[in-house]
Amino acid sequence: MRNELILIIEDDREIRALLRTYLEREGYRTVEASDGEIGLAHHMKLKPDLVILDISLPRRDGFEVLAEIRRRGDTPVIMVTGRGKLIEQLQGYRCEVDVYIAKPFEPDLVVAHTNAVLRRVGGRTANRPIRLGKLTIDKSAHAAWADQQTGRKDLKLTPTEFRLISRMASSPGRVFERAELIDECFPQDLPLERTIDSHMSNLRSKLDAADLRGMLVSLRGIGYRMDNPDG
Repeated sequence: MRNELILIIEDDREIRALLRTYLEREGYRTVEASDGEIGLAHHMKLKPDLVILDISLPRRDGFEVLAEIRRRGDTPVIMVTGRGKLIEQLQGYRCEVDVYIAKPFEPDLVVAHTNAVLRRVGGRTANRPIRLGKLTIDKSAHAAWADQQTGRKDLKLTPTEFRLISRMASSPGRVFERAELIDECFPQDLPLERTIDSHMSNLRSKLDAADLRGMLVSLRGIGYRMDNPDG
């Protein structure tokens, strides 16, 4: 099942709802923004896998938003807009938009382009955040958080907890023996296995507090695994 996060930046509520419905039906997660400023704030905090972007937006228009996204990195962007003139399409491609779709459009076409773009950029995603249900882990920022309806809730993990959760979340469903976690997450130390259990207990408490219950599973006498609630 897909778990990529798609950011929809569109001021028309009905179009946002239409895109959300079709994308979530395909298995994507979505987050919405009704103007350019909110869209850029979501992009900065949530680091989506792809952005669907309108041009005619309040506060900051789509070309400004696209330019800022490009300054930040290489997030794929699909422009879906009522401005279908050739000069505007050329401007979009000069700003390195991945796909330009003119309104009115078929939602299935947007989904098809989304699938194709994400397949095409798959090789560029090695440093993208790990997403497991509502859990996101961004190794480059050394941050982990839960996506909640009220917004992002940071887990505030210790360095050891972050190493452990990053390793396990990268292979959801796989069982890690305690000795393996010691080898991979404590290369310069040799902690006792019960020390791992203590870190895991603290980590589970933080996950539970962020409404991520049941993701960290302990197997008595063996080790631990991270479960994907959507898997």
